[in-house]
Amino acid sequence: MHPKITQIMKKLSFVLSLLVLMNCGSDDNINNCNFLLNVGVNASLNLNLPEYSQLMFTSNSVYVANQGNGGIIVTNVGNNNYRAWDAADPNHVPSACSLLQIDGANAVCGCADENEYSLFTGQAIGDPLPCGLKEYRVTLSGSNLVISN
Repeated sequence: MHPKITQIMKKLSFVLSLLVLMNCGSDDNINNCNFLLNVGVNASLNLNLPEYSQLMFTSNSVYVANQGNGGIIVTNVGNNNYRAWDAADPNHVPSACSLLQIDGANAVCGCADENEYSLFTGQAIGDPLPCGLKEYRVTLSGSNLVISN
């Protein structure tokens, strides 16, 4: 190979190596909010049905299976406003313990660290966590709540 080409290749290799090193972060935090999948959510809850009637009252929540990553939790946050969250803990690799359980106005992870989140804000309660709950859109249409993404 021609000496000038070899010299150019070495310089190019050096520059590429620097670019790769500069893009590598020093943050070893595995909780990068990528544990949950972007799965389609499309649920309609008729508030006239007994299983959803508790959503007529502020601070009450219901769990809806077979939606999102681990089901969804829908909460009445007052004044005819509702919020819907994925029921899988976003700070854990999906597992049997990472499904959230409703505990009053909060949701608690079943894993050893017992992560706890507000069902009003989706943010962690207690120790700060890298990820808040994954939220879905809620639309009130007559007596139906439509949850989607």
